[in-house]
Amino acid sequence: MRDTLRTRVRLVGATMAVSIALLVAVESALAHEEYVVDGERDVAVGEFLAESLTDPFVVGPLLAGAVLVLVGIAGYLVVPPVERDVGAFRAAMGEYRSYVPWLLRISFGIPLIGAGFGGYFISPAVHVQARLLQVALGFLLLFGFATRVVALLTLGCYLIGVVVRPILLLQLEFVGGMLAIALIGSGRPSADHVLQRVAGTPGTLYGRLDIVHDRARVFQERIREYRTLVPTIVRLGLGSTFVSLGLGQKILRPGIGLAVVDKYELTTVVPASPELWVLGAGLAEIGLGLALVGGFFTRASAASAIGVFSLTLFALPDDPVLAHVGLFGLASVLLITGSGPYAIDRRLEPVETEEPADAVPEAA
Repeated sequence: MRDTLRTRVRLVGATMAVSIALLVAVESALAHEEYVVDGERDVAVGEFLAESLTDPFVVGPLLAGAVLVLVGIAGYLVVPPVERDVGAFRAAMGEYRSYVPWLLRISFGIPLIGAGFGGYFISPAVHVQARLLQVALGFLLLFGFATRVVALLTLGCYLIGVVVRPILLLQLEFVGGMLAIALIGSGRPSADHVLQRVAGTPGTLYGRLDIVHDRARVFQERIREYRTLVPTIVRLGLGSTFVSLGLGQKILRPGIGLAVVDKYELTTVVPASPELWVLGAGLAEIGLGLALVGGFFTRASAASAIGVFSLTLFALPDDPVLAHVGLFGLASVLLITGSGPYAIDRRLEPVETEEPADAVPEAA
């Protein structure tokens, strides 16, 4: 039992270490081309924070928003106003657990295919022709063929890409997404599931030729108990992405955020200063990311993340939607699974039980 717990802690620790290392590298990403702006304002971080945090029209709304959030959380914990509704929602979402592997596969397979045909490498900010590689990986994920191997290959390509072009940190969700797929497998519908069934049927010609089937079954049995960690890995991946975007693209690089506010005239949409727009968005993304990493109100945080993505897509008409499909997928997975192990939610709601790993159909 102790060995199992130790192994789980090491797996979660390794995932966190990868995410944190990539997050720290945001500060050293020197050559940034952004999705929707060609340049950025020449604004120093210290100057921006000094001016913003001494302006009552910036600090006031931020404090008011923080107080409203805290009051809402405290009110829910003390007097749950929609307890039956929340319970019914969890039960309904739990019925979709078997679709989690498929949801993850299409959420990252489609963006990979789009990147290949779009002439960029994973992120629209990296204009590199890698059509054959990305289309092949994307289609293999979509079909669910050699899924775990393909996920690890994709993760390897991404990490190599980050070393060469740190701006790929804009797509940090690929770390959590590929690790989750590598752990949970292909599920069904998938080519892996079909081939496994054929190979496992006595007397089939394919079963005699397939040299992978038996080894795959042994491997699946060994990692079965760790598949409950998938929600934890998804939380870390999605939360780290939010923190990196809020910190690296707004707080530490306010010139980018200010350029976006100028380009789309966002101050006419909501009559607030550009500094409030940038600082508010950055702090909100960091707060939401930390809530996801910690597993605090996970389903509500995931729903808020989907709201943020949707609002961004409507507010920025030329934003590359395809690049964000992975984020939508990770947030949708958390709506289905909840927080998983190692989460604050487990302390707040100890009566909520996790679905066993066998609830998700296994495939290679």
